[in-house]
Amino acid sequence: MSAQQSNILLGYVSEVRGDGMIARMAEEHATETPLIKVGDEEILAGHIGSYVVIRQAQIAVLAMVHKVWGHDRFDPADRRNTDRFIALISVGEIQDDGTFIRGVRHYPTPGAKVYAVGMEEINAIFSKFRNYNFFIGQLSSHKDYHLSLDPRALFGRHFAIVGQSGSGKSWTVTSLIQNTIKAMPKSHIIMLDLHGEYCWKDDNGTLHSAFSEDQVNYIDAMEMEMPYWMMTYAELVDLFIDRSDSGATLQMSYMREILQQLKRKEAKQIGLETVSIDTPIYFSLAEMYMQFKAANEERKDFGKTHGALFGQFDEFLIRMQSRFNDVRYDFLLKPKVRNNSESMAGLLRQFVGLGDKKANITVVDLSAVPTDVRPAISAQVGRLAYEFNYWNPRRREFPITLICEEAHAYIPREKGGQFEGTKKMMERIAKEGRKYGVSIGVVSQRPTELSETMLSQCSSFICLRTSNPDDQAYIRGLVPEAEGDLTDILSSLGRGEALVLGEAAPLPTRVQIYRPNPEPKSNDVDYFTSWREGPDDLDVEDIVNLWRTQTRR
Repeated sequence: MSAQQSNILLGYVSEVRGDGMIARMAEEHATETPLIKVGDEEILAGHIGSYVVIRQAQIAVLAMVHKVWGHDRFDPADRRNTDRFIALISVGEIQDDGTFIRGVRHYPTPGAKVYAVGMEEINAIFSKFRNYNFFIGQLSSHKDYHLSLDPRALFGRHFAIVGQSGSGKSWTVTSLIQNTIKAMPKSHIIMLDLHGEYCWKDDNGTLHSAFSEDQVNYIDAMEMEMPYWMMTYAELVDLFIDRSDSGATLQMSYMREILQQLKRKEAKQIGLETVSIDTPIYFSLAEMYMQFKAANEERKDFGKTHGALFGQFDEFLIRMQSRFNDVRYDFLLKPKVRNNSESMAGLLRQFVGLGDKKANITVVDLSAVPTDVRPAISAQVGRLAYEFNYWNPRRREFPITLICEEAHAYIPREKGGQFEGTKKMMERIAKEGRKYGVSIGVVSQRPTELSETMLSQCSSFICLRTSNPDDQAYIRGLVPEAEGDLTDILSSLGRGEALVLGEAAPLPTRVQIYRPNPEPKSNDVDYFTSWREGPDDLDVEDIVNLWRTQTRR
C-alpha cells in the first residue's frame, strides 16, 4: 500500500466512538481548508464530503468528513488562535494489499494520524467496481474521478432514488437509464411515467424522448388497451368497490362467485382444464354487471317477496355504471382489440420490449390516466412484469427492472386505504420479485409517505437534496447506523448531486450525476422570462376542448 498512500498529514484523532471519530487539524491547516496536492491532483482536504484515512500501526481506516468546526482560544499574550476540528464517519478498512473492505473491525486510538486521500488511493478502493464500466457520475471530492456502481447489487436487490422537488430526480433517473443501456445493451426496463417527462408528444403529435429512438418503446396508456380481464380479483375490487361502504364485504363475496362462474365458462371454451379467480382469461364485464343487477332486483312468489340480495348492490351498480360510462376509462373497460384470451401474448410482448420494435426500455405514459385509477393500472403493469418472468423458464437470462416514478402516489405508507390491493401487489414484487428476475427502482420526493415494506427491501439508495427534517430522519433510519450521520449533508447537495449509500457502491459516496443527454421534460417553469415575455392572449376555447377530451399537449 505504501506506493499508493498519500503522506499529507491533516491532523490527529482526538476522540473515538463506535459511530465515528473527531480529529483536530494540524496547526498549518487550522485557519482555512487546505488546498493540497496529492500526486498530480489538487484537492481541498478536510472539507465536508471528502475522504481521509486514519493510520496507526497496522490499522488503516477510511472515513468521510461530515462536519467541520473551529474553536477559538487565546494565548498568554491575548492573541487569538483557532483550533479546527473535523467529525469523521468510518466507512471501512484499507488492507495491506490496498484492497478495501466495508465496516471497521479495528479502531484506532486517540493520537492516530489523519492523512489526505488522493486519486491513487481512491482508485484502489473503487477498482473492483470500475471493472463493470457502469459509470454514473463524478466524485464531488475528486472531479476527475468517475464512479462506477455494481449493477448486480443495484438492479438485483431493488433501489430507491429519493429527493425533494427540484433536486434532480428526473435528471438522475434519465442519466442512470441512459448509462445502463450504454453499459448493458440487452437491459430490459419498464418505466411508469406519471407526468409524461420521459416521452412526450408536441403540438404536432411528434414523439420526443429522453432516450434514443431505437432504445425506447413508448406506450400511451390512453391509446393502449389494458383490458380489465387481465386484472386480479384484488385489483377489480379496488376498481369497482368502495371498501368504506357498509356493504363492501358482501359485494366482494358476490363478485368472487360471479368471476369464478364466468372464468370457468371461458376456460371450457378455450380448452383450459384448471382455472382460478386470478387466471388471466377473458370474461364479459357486461355479463358480470347483469348478474349483479339481477340479484339486486330479484323478487319471488310473483313479486310478493324480495330475494336474499335484493337492494344490496345499489352502490356497487352505481359505481360500476359510472366507471363504464366515463370515456376516460374506455382503454381499460372497453377493449376493442384485446377482447379475447388469445390477445394476451401481444400485450406482454409490447410490455417487455419484444414487440415489432425491440427496445431496452418501455415507457408507460400514465399522465393522461385519471388520477383515481393510476394506482390500479400501475400495479397491473408491475404484476404483468412479475407474472411474465415468474412463468418465464429463461427468467435468469431475461431480468426486468420496473422503475416506479412518484411511487408514494400508489405504494403509500398507510394501511387499509382504497388501493390496499395494489399496494400489496407492489410489495409482493419487492419481497419476492428478485427470485424471479424482477426488481424495482422506486423514485419519490416523500420517502416518509412510501411503503415501509418497499423501502426495507431496497439495498441501495441514491439520495438527492432533501431539506425536510422528517424525510432526512427517515432516510437516516434506512441506512446502517454507522452511516446515518452522513445524511446530514443531504440539505446541502446541489442539483443532480447525490449521496449513494448501500451495496451498489463500495462506500458511501457523494457524486455529481452526469447530465443526461437528451434531458427529460422536467425543467422548472421560468416564471421570470414568462412573466416578462409571455403571450398576451391564449386560445381558451382550445384549452376547454383539451380539458373536455382529456387530451394533454
